[in-house]
Amino acid sequence: MNKTVIVTGGSRGIGKAISTRFAKEGYNVVINYFSNDNAATTLKEELEKMYNINVITVKGDVSKEEDVKNLIDTTVKEFKTINVLVNNAGIAIDKPFLDKTVEDFQKTLSTNLIGPFLTSKYAYNYLINEKGSSIINISSTNGIDTLYPESIDYDASKAGLISLTKNLSTVYAPQVRVNSVAPGWVKTDMNSELDKDFMKDEEDKILLQRFAEPEEIANVVYFLSSSEASYITGEVIVVDGGSNGY
Repeated sequence: MNKTVIVTGGSRGIGKAISTRFAKEGYNVVINYFSNDNAATTLKEELEKMYNINVITVKGDVSKEEDVKNLIDTTVKEFKTINVLVNNAGIAIDKPFLDKTVEDFQKTLSTNLIGPFLTSKYAYNYLINEKGSSIINISSTNGIDTLYPESIDYDASKAGLISLTKNLSTVYAPQVRVNSVAPGWVKTDMNSELDKDFMKDEEDKILLQRFAEPEEIANVVYFLSSSEASYITGEVIVVDGGSNGY
């Protein structure tokens, strides 16, 4: 029987690369997405055709408890169990500090931090009973040492996700390993709209002098889920091309 992975925010950007990486390894893939039906359906069809595996799409907002319950229930109904949970869904509302609102902060924390809490809670009874199962939370270098006041709420949410990772590794031990990946800049559709001069300045701060490809993040996520990482839990793996100061 094929193993099953849930990827939240799994239809675009880093999430798409993660869904593709697990499909390549023969996993059943559950693509959770928030709004873009076309992107999710297109990816489902591509992965099923390319890798001859089973894919389902589940629309839902991870910050809403009922949507998370539906995600887990739909997955188990279709595939019987869950082997890997990748908490990738996230949002950013960048604006000057004094323009930030309580609503901005709450929305960002609800998606980026409460969402992974909810998915981890409702997946517990399934992950805990599967040998070699794991959770990987997609944090960010913004949650560690990257300072942009315009993303103060995002940074706080990603720092909180690292703390959640460490606590969950205790809750789930010893049956389930829980780790976090903290990417730096990644070449995604969202980041392609950044000012070119700003991007060049940011690349100059990276030892490898470029943004990551989404696949380079997905490779680390898959590694952490695999038996090759069987003695790693409660850790944060930074994938940033070598920070050269901020």
